[in-house]
Amino acid sequence: MNTGLLLLRVVAGLLIAGHGVQKVSFRLGGSGLAGGTAEFRGDGFRGGRLTALAAGGTQIGAGLMLALGLLTPLAGSGVMGVMTVALTVKWPHGLWVQHDGYEYPLVLIVIGAVLAATGPGQWSLDGALGLAHWPLWWLPVAVVAGVGGGLATRLALHRA
Repeated sequence: MNTGLLLLRVVAGLLIAGHGVQKVSFRLGGSGLAGGTAEFRGDGFRGGRLTALAAGGTQIGAGLMLALGLLTPLAGSGVMGVMTVALTVKWPHGLWVQHDGYEYPLVLIVIGAVLAATGPGQWSLDGALGLAHWPLWWLPVAVVAGVGGGLATRLALHRA
């Protein structure tokens, strides 16, 4: 079980962090902060630059925390939040990613929730700190904070 959780955390966490790096820099094929800003404005969000920094920063931070298995319910909540916003942007296109749908954000939301429910496993920073087994009541807290925060962000920042 520890091997599976480690593999899931590292792969998903680093991909999420890498996506955040792309939003705010030219690294990993990103278009720099100006490109991230244009992306958010193009998707109908106000405050493009600040929005790009907040989204990219959350993706980098939550992704790295998830990969390391550090404060896993908080990391899962951050992932669920930014991916909920992405899901709302992709929603009109339907489920499948081949049509620019929300399939991938949905998978990442579920991964964040699963890791909040299971904990990161022993091979993690939480494990080293004696926090590898988070109580299950953290799951609804993480889901409400993450998904609720993502929906609130969408409502607050998206132009009609």
